[in-house]
Amino acid sequence: MALLMTIEQMHRFLQEVFPEVCNEFTVLALDEDELTVRLNVTQKHLRPGGTVSGPSMFALADVAFYLATLARIGPKALTVTTNCSIDFMRKPAPCNLIGKARVLKLGKALSVGDVMLYSEGMERPVAHANLTYSIPKD
Repeated sequence: MALLMTIEQMHRFLQEVFPEVCNEFTVLALDEDELTVRLNVTQKHLRPGGTVSGPSMFALADVAFYLATLARIGPKALTVTTNCSIDFMRKPAPCNLIGKARVLKLGKALSVGDVMLYSEGMERPVAHANLTYSIPKD
């Protein structure tokens, strides 16, 4: 799939459209197969027990797949989540999280794919999310 946005364009887009969270996420890598995003974990992302909270993990999966879709369709702000299912597989370390998003099918109306979540620096995933996004008509 051809890419229509660069990493820099995605960062600018987040600053313009989602200024309230843009500094929480950093796009690290992008190619035709995968987008890698880091959740810059702070104290507000942690829950009792010293682990990253489920809502923070959902946010990373959602933002990663949103950006992976936009990289392929361009900056369409009204692209929205229609489904997300997350399997939490192990307790994440209290550090930054990495999301690796793949668009598995891109149609005219829907984008379907997944995101693997990892504690930064660790090989085994902490969660796996399946997502579907609705793409707005032009």
